[in-house]
Amino acid sequence: MKIMLIEDDLEMQELLKDYLGNYDFKVDAYEKPLVAMEQLFKSSDYSVVVLDLMLPQMDGFDVCKKIRQKSQIPIIISSARGNIGDKVAAYEYGADDYLAKPYEPKELILRINAILRRAEVRPNISKIGEFEVDVSKMEISQDGQALILTRIEYEIFFLLLKNREKILSREAIAQFLGSEHLSIKDRAIDMHISNIRTKIFDDPKSAKYIKSVWGIGYKFIG
Repeated sequence: MKIMLIEDDLEMQELLKDYLGNYDFKVDAYEKPLVAMEQLFKSSDYSVVVLDLMLPQMDGFDVCKKIRQKSQIPIIISSARGNIGDKVAAYEYGADDYLAKPYEPKELILRINAILRRAEVRPNISKIGEFEVDVSKMEISQDGQALILTRIEYEIFFLLLKNREKILSREAIAQFLGSEHLSIKDRAIDMHISNIRTKIFDDPKSAKYIKSVWGIGYKFIG
């Protein structure tokens, strides 16, 4: 399994390359994000991108945004910037997970494995109302038109669709995602739900598809 690491701290590069290598991950490390993205867009070999935010050439948020415009590859932010604003912004730009430095490399392994596990084990769902799920492409269409969803938006909407009419708590959604950033769990999930609603033209005031259950979570009613 190949991991792309975009990190300008050479000591951190070596640490993660050595540690991930012990778990049979091959790591290609890049200091310059422009070079990394050029390689990423030419290759389909990578399974996950681990991305620092403080980089030469451009800010990590811009890198995340540019990757997400062309690829749905999972992105894990690995950054010393650990405040709530940066974490929320990372998810808005399409990141799938966020690890604030310093952290134990073992935690990164757990996050990577959780993302890969979700990608491998998927029920075979075809059509639910006006939505169609193509599991092999990780794609959801509405009335035949593919929705432009981030990886984590796809995961959440997929979970809601396959649990139609069931109330899912924010905690249950976070557990499905393998999320361990408990301090921002509710806010981040609400933000992703809001993004999904926008993309499927679902007004929360008169919900046609995703209904808010006050104090608990959400359910798909379409």
